[in-house]
Amino acid sequence: MEAFHVISVVMWMAGMLYLPRLFVYHANTKPGSETSALLATMERRLLFYIMNPAMATAILLGLTLAVTSDAHLFVWFRIKSVLLVCMIYMHCLFVKYRKDFSLDIRVHSSFFFRVLNEIVTVLLIGIIIMAVVKPFR
Repeated sequence: MEAFHVISVVMWMAGMLYLPRLFVYHANTKPGSETSALLATMERRLLFYIMNPAMATAILLGLTLAVTSDAHLFVWFRIKSVLLVCMIYMHCLFVKYRKDFSLDIRVHSSFFFRVLNEIVTVLLIGIIIMAVVKPFR
């Protein structure tokens, strides 16, 4: 079960790092252009076929592992959980931004999406440190 959890997390994080990069490119396209339509299709497929199922699987398996191993009793797990909630929030934001782009709505600049990409990276580093090092035992 642990291996499948790691696989699903890797798949989810690959999407979480790639989707905002697509948004960076999309923010620089003309609404209604062929490139905009192509990026919207790529974003939809990435989100619906890879990211959403991977996130659901990672969370389900992670909760199962946490309960069966008593990890939920430790401070490091609580910190990891807070970071995970932040990551899920980022995922939800990406769902909204994908919808906006699919409607040719551009509210944010490419720089904004570059910053979001870095936020995901920082959250991922924090989650990995909590899961591997397990400080605050």
